[in-house]
Amino acid sequence: MQAANANGAETGPTDDYVTVFVGDTLFGLAIERVHDVFVPSGVTPVPLAPSEIVGLLNLRGRVVTAVCLRRRLGLPDAVVQDEKANPKMAIGLEQGGETFALVVDGVGEVLKLGTASREAVPINLDPRWRNLATCVHRLDGRLLVILDVDALLGFSAAGAKAA
Repeated sequence: MQAANANGAETGPTDDYVTVFVGDTLFGLAIERVHDVFVPSGVTPVPLAPSEIVGLLNLRGRVVTAVCLRRRLGLPDAVVQDEKANPKMAIGLEQGGETFALVVDGVGEVLKLGTASREAVPINLDPRWRNLATCVHRLDGRLLVILDVDALLGFSAAGAKAA
């Protein structure tokens, strides 16, 4: 990962991303969109909500909607073996004046990446993911898919308009 940082520094402007994991897949979220990183607890299910909505939770006195990134990407739920040893993590995001908790399998590090490793979204990327991604970065044999937070959380606005 150090090569990516060195490349970013050499090429001029860089972007900072918070990395998250869903299974073994690495995703990035623009750091300016991330407000909190926390372990979600006390999630209250919402009847008749889309499957991506895990429920509601309390984040510092605010009621926020918890969205499962796995389900949003069309992936099956993870098999939970020991929730206490490996708790789910959540990323606090804001969209249209509302706060959301994006539930992920794990949170990585903050990466500062330049244009040297940046590429357009590959056409062979799963169509469900392609519509939610802005670009990808190739890092040490791994692909970092940068997610578009507006597109990721945009389903809620579309669902509200349909209602």
